[in-house]
Amino acid sequence: MDSEKVYRTELSPLSFLWRTARLLPEKTAIVHGERRYNYRQFEERVNRLASGLLAAGLQRQDRVAFLCPNIPPMLEAHFAVPAAGGILVPINTRLSAGEVSYILEHCGAKFLFVDAELENLAGKAQELNIKTIRIDDTGKSGDPYEDFLAAGSPARLATLPPDEEDTISINYTSGTTGRPKGVMSTHRGAYLNSLGEIIETGMNIDSVYLWVLPMFHCDGWSFTWATSAVGATHVCLRKLDPTRVWELLENEGVTHYCGAPTVQIGVVNHPSARPLEKQVTVTVAGSPPSPTLIGQLKALNFRPIHVYGLTETYGPITICEWHPEWYELPAEDQSRLLARQGQSYIVADEIRVVNDQMQDVPKDCSTIGEVIMHGNNVMKGYFAQPDATQEAFRGGWFHSGDLAVVHPDGYIELRDRKKDIIISGGENISTIEVEQTVARHPAVLEVAVVAIPDAKWGERPKAFVTLKPGQEVSEKELIEFCRQNLAHFKCPAAIEFGDLPKTSTGKIQKFVLRQKEWAGREKMVN
Repeated sequence: MDSEKVYRTELSPLSFLWRTARLLPEKTAIVHGERRYNYRQFEERVNRLASGLLAAGLQRQDRVAFLCPNIPPMLEAHFAVPAAGGILVPINTRLSAGEVSYILEHCGAKFLFVDAELENLAGKAQELNIKTIRIDDTGKSGDPYEDFLAAGSPARLATLPPDEEDTISINYTSGTTGRPKGVMSTHRGAYLNSLGEIIETGMNIDSVYLWVLPMFHCDGWSFTWATSAVGATHVCLRKLDPTRVWELLENEGVTHYCGAPTVQIGVVNHPSARPLEKQVTVTVAGSPPSPTLIGQLKALNFRPIHVYGLTETYGPITICEWHPEWYELPAEDQSRLLARQGQSYIVADEIRVVNDQMQDVPKDCSTIGEVIMHGNNVMKGYFAQPDATQEAFRGGWFHSGDLAVVHPDGYIELRDRKKDIIISGGENISTIEVEQTVARHPAVLEVAVVAIPDAKWGERPKAFVTLKPGQEVSEKELIEFCRQNLAHFKCPAAIEFGDLPKTSTGKIQKFVLRQKEWAGREKMVN
């Protein structure tokens, strides 16, 4: 009805920046080294980028790719590209040139903005007839990106999208088991998920958000928009360096940051690590954190928030909400409870764990099922891949591929990815359970467990372990430690020491470890 159109406003995170720039124009919006932009300048730069794109020929829903680290242009793109009516495609900076070329071609990008240090990854852009603008990250005239902005108008030209279900961004999955898929996020989903991040992490006008998590990863879990919504300050970090993280924690008054467990391990075990005078909220996701890591964070006065999600869910979709009565428990029990994935964000529908017949598993802490979800902060679908979209949403719910149990309080706890579960002699072994046990040993820095072939049992667990600097422990001693804390059939059959392969967001690449162990075999866990 016409009357409904009059009173209904399309939801879009673009409105967050407009409001903050109007109300808090002089508030510091972005910190990048010596550079500082307030919210008035931030919005003007966004407007210049948006108008520049339109002047250069951007049409509605054209794709604009950005290949750069956590610097101001990447943050500006999250507002400017959709404000001009385009779709942002943030690209993983750790991909190969071939992988970048595939994404550029698959999404049909019309524009590519690329950091000068990453130009070697974008060689096919010219062949694909993509208009390319280099970013020197100087903030000064002569930088092609800054010159592009200078030619644009500082006046706001954007309007809210005609439909809040329009695609705002396409984030490509890691593609560890095949070609990456383009996850389509909507204006509505981004708006609501941003509010979810604000609520769940307790952000406000006094918050200072440190960009440890890559902005290219699920649009920075929507913190690109969420931080701007409350008028908080973005602190950019071009390269992850624990030394620099500790400097910024102290010098910039950081209150919040996010990162995978491997990133947190690097921070808490760094020589600069010391108990913080002011508590910092740190959101942990990417893989289940061990109770050991959670305990380390709390000992340094970090407030760990454990969340879980996927690219297909705009990043986090569940949170292990803290119960006041947990304060009365021993520290070890608190960490164990907080290591669970919990339940849905306040803006999300209830998360289910189901069997093969889509029936909910009992809340008995032991029956394993697949985690499924639907709702406002679940993707629109995979770009140009209708078959993959249909398969992912079979039964009307998104199938995560993650296996979990449900506790009596309704909190879910991951047991494994479907591809990671180890079936040894007919018994299921959770790699997460084994990893958390190994991580309890005081000499262990981080660990990954995968299945290896076994002539008798079919598969057995093998642990790949990185030790803390200066620490020593033998394979025999570590296996014996596991036998004291686990059923014997769950204990690693072997342990290999060394560095672990990781993605740009800090996830351990188990498929690399599996490929090495199963090379030349007819059967391999995918």
